[in-house]
Amino acid sequence: MENNKIAIGLDIGTTKIAAMIGRKNEYGKIEVIGIGKAKSLGVKRGVVSNITQTIQSIQQAVEEAESVSGLKIHEVVVGIAGQHIRSLHHSDYITRNNADEVIDDNDIEDLINQVHKLVMLPGEEIIHVLPQEYKVDSQADIKEPIGMYGGRLEANFHVVVGQVSSIRNIGRCVKSAGLGLSEITLEPLASANAVLSQEEKEAGVALIDIGGGTTDLAIFKDGIIRHTAVIPFGGNVITEDIKEGCSIIEKQAELLKIKFGSAWPGENKETEIVSIPGLRGREPKEITLKNLSRIIHARVQEIIEHVYLEIKNYGHETAKGKLIGGIVLTGGGAQLKHLRQLVEYITGMDARIGYPNEHLAGESDELLSSPAFATTVGLLMEGLEKQKPVVEEEQEVIEEEVIEPVVDEQKEQPIEERPPVVEVEKERKPKKKSFFEKFTESLKDFLDNAE
Repeated sequence: MENNKIAIGLDIGTTKIAAMIGRKNEYGKIEVIGIGKAKSLGVKRGVVSNITQTIQSIQQAVEEAESVSGLKIHEVVVGIAGQHIRSLHHSDYITRNNADEVIDDNDIEDLINQVHKLVMLPGEEIIHVLPQEYKVDSQADIKEPIGMYGGRLEANFHVVVGQVSSIRNIGRCVKSAGLGLSEITLEPLASANAVLSQEEKEAGVALIDIGGGTTDLAIFKDGIIRHTAVIPFGGNVITEDIKEGCSIIEKQAELLKIKFGSAWPGENKETEIVSIPGLRGREPKEITLKNLSRIIHARVQEIIEHVYLEIKNYGHETAKGKLIGGIVLTGGGAQLKHLRQLVEYITGMDARIGYPNEHLAGESDELLSSPAFATTVGLLMEGLEKQKPVVEEEQEVIEEEVIEPVVDEQKEQPIEERPPVVEVEKERKPKKKSFFEKFTESLKDFLDNAE
């Protein structure tokens, strides 16, 4: 029975692929039962560029998580990022047949489905449709229209769009690694769930997730997601610059960045020098830390300015859009020394580093509460939120396959006994994520046919 409550988040990143198995404890916190990670070799800037290598890395991460937890993984929640993600604003309305009935979930679903009919550029598909605020007849700024009377229901939507081929490639990798896809979600949204508090989302906050290949941005205000963007560079370009600037190999550049790197050149004195062993029989290289932090500073500044431009585009400088909660930095790149100070200096906004430990059970491993695992924890949370009714049904199916013939008659009986319950489940559940289910379903169909 315990197994029902288990979910798995799979973060397919540019530098690492991480799988995290967890369940909720009695206090509603997340207990991580197993974690596995593998070096990601087939992903560039958040997009799969080598299917075979990505499949191997996924299998490696999943096997490690399985051996730690002693559980078998069947289905995962996967995050999607990459430079092909864009978002747009759209408003749509429906006219209700019967204005004397109160607005219910079905009306909202009709409205969301209407947005799904939007014509996208060739090769693009809608990933998320996120309602902002509703308008009923002529009354505006309604957060929750369910239960109200009205003939015309209108809403503003934040629509996230991505390239079909990139999404299918991720689906393909997960399926070929022998796993089911329970859900695909946008990585900045997952990270936001893991590190932001409800107060921050209300006050207005920008989450900046600096990964290896991409920097993701999610802006919240009044508790609602307002803007998302993916900027196509992250920590790896900093390493690249150090490699070029100091003429050293990538491994050394990465170590230098992690151990001695700083985003603030004023910190280091001219006399601080690191000696790096030369390649086979060559002289060691001497690099001043001042130089190193200049290289890092230049690139980090560029990344932050890009992000700040997006924050300004959203409307941070208007009275209505002001982000009182400032900036939260997360992702592996947020561990860079003095990054917070640089961000505050460039943007003039308050900043803090976001650790995903708020939702984790007290005795969790220190490694898990590192900003590098924010997305993975977020995906795991997403899986735990969504899966309760679904997994129980699936669990039965799995057991039925094992026990074979005896269960066949049982399979039919409970279903005949249960229709009302199933009906209620159907009434209630899809409303929240029906469009997503459809999307995941269509992706599954596509992958099944592709074989």
